[in-house]
Amino acid sequence: MIAGAAGVDDELSPRLRGFGPAGIISLLLVLLTGTVFLGNIAVPVGAVLVLVWVRLSRTPWEEIGYARPRSWILTVAGGLAFGVAFKLVMKAIVMPLLGADPINRAFHYLAGNRAMLPAAIWAMLVAGFAEETIFRGFFFERLGRLFGHGAAAKTAIVLLTSAGFGLAHYAQQGLAGVEQATIVGLVLGTIYGRTKRIAMLMVAHAAFDLTALAIIYWDVETEVAHLVFR
Repeated sequence: MIAGAAGVDDELSPRLRGFGPAGIISLLLVLLTGTVFLGNIAVPVGAVLVLVWVRLSRTPWEEIGYARPRSWILTVAGGLAFGVAFKLVMKAIVMPLLGADPINRAFHYLAGNRAMLPAAIWAMLVAGFAEETIFRGFFFERLGRLFGHGAAAKTAIVLLTSAGFGLAHYAQQGLAGVEQATIVGLVLGTIYGRTKRIAMLMVAHAAFDLTALAIIYWDVETEVAHLVFR
């Protein structure tokens, strides 16, 4: 039984790593599932499928950025500081320059909404893990295998994944959501392309989203959006 299972695994692994039917199906499953909401609870189905794919395809974890940080303390602290600062810059400078509404209409119902706060916090934490695993870790690995790892290829991968990340936010957040997510994708994608480490980006992404949630929950979106441009 063990030998038979090993034989099946030996046959499946290269198929999942390639771009035949098995590889394309696995890519589509990750792309089409993403994060699923069961009621108000976010479930990172797509990211879990990525981890399953890594295991079944025998892809080294480092290939999707799952490398042990040199220092967990510096990684977490740096990610928190960067994520909070990045969100404040986006809210107070970048989005106003793009003419965005100071109020995020898609999530304004969270203002002062204590009942939804635990589920919203959980969703922000899930987003940090799931979206980085999919859009940086998994898609960088898949596109890198197709395009290579030269400077031009990395630039193309950052642009493609950022565009996809932006479009993934259109249905819920409209054009402003696409603009913000595309810029976030460009910044985080560039960092990932240089470091190939995803832990700090997960922390930064979660901190970015939690800062956005705090601004909405305390109903200070307009004040933050007008910090620089009155």
